Amino acid sequence: MPHRLLILSVFIVASCGLAYELVAAALASYLLGDSVLQFSSIIGTYLFAMGVGSHLSKYIKDEDLLARFIDIELLVGLIGGVSATLLFVIFAWVAAPFRVVLYALVFALGVLVGMEIPLVMRVLNARKAEFAEIVSRVLTFDYMGALVVSLLFPIVLAPQLGLARTAFLFGIANAGVALVAAQAFRAELRQATALRLRASIVLLALIAGFVAAEAVTRWSERGIYGDQIVHAQTTPYQRLIVTQWKDDLRLYINGNLQFSSRDEHRYHEALVHPALGALPGARRVLVLGGGDGLAVRELLKYPGLEAITLVDLDPAMTKLFSTSATLTALNQNSLTNPRVQVINADAGQWLESAPGNFDAIIIDLPDPSSYGLGKLYSEPFYRLVSRHLSDRGLLVVQSTSPYFAPHAFWCVVTTLDEAGFHTYPYQAHVPSFGVWGFVLADRHGRYQPPTAYSVPLRWLDAEQTASMFRFPADIPRPVVEANHLNNQALVRYFEEDWRRVIR
Repeated sequence: MPHRLLILSVFIVASCGLAYELVAAALASYLLGDSVLQFSSIIGTYLFAMGVGSHLSKYIKDEDLLARFIDIELLVGLIGGVSATLLFVIFAWVAAPFRVVLYALVFALGVLVGMEIPLVMRVLNARKAEFAEIVSRVLTFDYMGALVVSLLFPIVLAPQLGLARTAFLFGIANAGVALVAAQAFRAELRQATALRLRASIVLLALIAGFVAAEAVTRWSERGIYGDQIVHAQTTPYQRLIVTQWKDDLRLYINGNLQFSSRDEHRYHEALVHPALGALPGARRVLVLGGGDGLAVRELLKYPGLEAITLVDLDPAMTKLFSTSATLTALNQNSLTNPRVQVINADAGQWLESAPGNFDAIIIDLPDPSSYGLGKLYSEPFYRLVSRHLSDRGLLVVQSTSPYFAPHAFWCVVTTLDEAGFHTYPYQAHVPSFGVWGFVLADRHGRYQPPTAYSVPLRWLDAEQTASMFRFPADIPRPVVEANHLNNQALVRYFEEDWRRVIR
């Protein structure tokens, strides 16, 4: 029975150790941006710290193995459990030391987790277990625990519980292991009562933290975003936050502003109407991204459109903007319009098997801040899009800011050129974002901006349209390479450009 208990603890310990690593990496992605450098540095720091912990474990005396194992479990549970909530609070209210605290927590957890498995193996060895049996069973359950958590974390835990509660849940598991071990081995422990008392206190504290985590996270996020949070949701794909101040609704995805209701009409009119205004005979339109339904709202102004297909990866996003009374008032119930078909799928995978062509394709995806998004701005992806564009059809791509991120913007243009399109880059001033860029493209180089619009618009007119296609002298075109899947140059340009302007 003691052997089985210790082996089972390995399964739980491995699960918890990986969970804290995933929580730290995901939280850094939400708060600091989805950077390969951040994921790599967090994983590298954690693994290095585990090596340090494994080395330090040899200094624990044989007679103290069980007691120190229990103490380490309590420390891992306490530090790991509060880690996400603590980082949220620090980022919101004391932003300066956030990275220092982040990596200090990752390192501390790595050291402690690195000590756990060697201690268990030494305990089993002291009980005269066969060495081959020790190694095989411990490592088998270690890897099994890692597999279980790696599957549960993105599918169940993060979407359903959120990062803060997920961390507390695994902290509770660590403390539970400590309490059970203190009870099961009480006859062998010199201070069994004190260990059980400490374990009970830590366990109760973590349970209280689990209960309060959501409220603390909301309070912290209000400090980050400033305005009242009216909706907060972690999905398998992203963190969605909707805030409100007076009549200003704002959507944030992973901490990045997507729109403000006060000026989103400028962005969406610029995205849609320079193309649709030049396509009087358009019947079918495809929108990739744009799960808020605001681009679709603009498209529905054209009575001649028979079918609008919207493909957005996240069903939580389209559900939110189909059911929330406040948000459906903003998009005018566009996602439930009978002319609109909403499909929740990866844009690239859907295009591989999608039937038919479209008169216009509007690509309203988030900025290329990660390789997962960067592939949807690549030359192979644009060639795939071209296969679904009618001969005289028009393609529009939102393309980040040509003023703040010039290399990223012109990389999109260069990539479309290399994919065989004729391109017409343009820019619009959106107060919430500053100068924002778009690229319109066709097959034959015949595009002419509309000289009039037949639908009601709040901001855009023929004169404004003409001016958008003229770039001022302080937005020159730099020499950049195209974005290919094997180099993802766009992601690198995007990160370097915005790093120069974001404090």
